[in-house]
Amino acid sequence: MKLSTERLRLTRLQPEDWPIFYQVHTDENAMAFISEVRQDAEIRQRFNDRLAPWQVTSFHMLCLTIRIAATDEAVGFIGANAEWAPFRQAEVGYSLLSAHFGKGYGSEALSALTDFLFNDCEFHKLKAEVVEGNWASRRVLEKNGFRLEGTFRDNYLLRGRWVNDWMFGCLKSDRK
Repeated sequence: MKLSTERLRLTRLQPEDWPIFYQVHTDENAMAFISEVRQDAEIRQRFNDRLAPWQVTSFHMLCLTIRIAATDEAVGFIGANAEWAPFRQAEVGYSLLSAHFGKGYGSEALSALTDFLFNDCEFHKLKAEVVEGNWASRRVLEKNGFRLEGTFRDNYLLRGRWVNDWMFGCLKSDRK
């Protein structure tokens, strides 16, 4: 599976993507709104779990490596956790190396993934949870037709502190 945009290629996670996966998961700035930096063994386990083949009814995450098309440089990851039956929904998520923040790669990659999930996989709704205050991630979602549906109070324990999550949703009809 391969998705392409004007500047990016999104490809299924491969064993040779371990170095970039590790870099993203140990980048303090990249992980600031996601989680504490995990131990190496836990990062390796997450990586191995995401290598499994994926189909729309899978119970594990679809994980795609985001690469700059012109240079083949890996800059981060994007993916989805499916809730196919009976809801036909998926939760999307993404993380980039902090050196690549602010270049539009997240928005561009999410656009390609959203089109794939709606058009090829026939999901009804996509959703995303974002820690309140993560304005950059919120902009990525809103650029792609996601709407704020609510705020979950004290929904996530991040670095020892309870934080609110913004819940976003996008229907295929929102992406006209």
